[in-house]
Amino acid sequence: MILVNTDYISGKELEMLSIVKGSTIQTKNIGKDLTQSFKTLVGGELKAYTEMMNEARALATKRMVEEAEALGADAVVNIRYASSAVMQGAAEVIAYGTAVKFVNK
Repeated sequence: MILVNTDYISGKELEMLSIVKGSTIQTKNIGKDLTQSFKTLVGGELKAYTEMMNEARALATKRMVEEAEALGADAVVNIRYASSAVMQGAAEVIAYGTAVKFVNK
């Protein structure tokens, strides 16, 4: 499966299938949440939240790819990510794009 954030793939003629998406809502456990809140007092990277967002993006991407594969897609083009806070310490991440088939493989 080819994943790109452009609306084309060089050398390929594309047949658009459908928009596909994957999403997840992630949170860290209360212990990590408390330790990260103390970090805001001294500044610096909130590594537990960085890790959480990386995991969330990976899972959202995996779910998007599974949806594309179910359609028989060869690639997903024009991929975008969005995130939003659902509640304190929890974030939703969505990955979406257009599933395509190659016309001339």
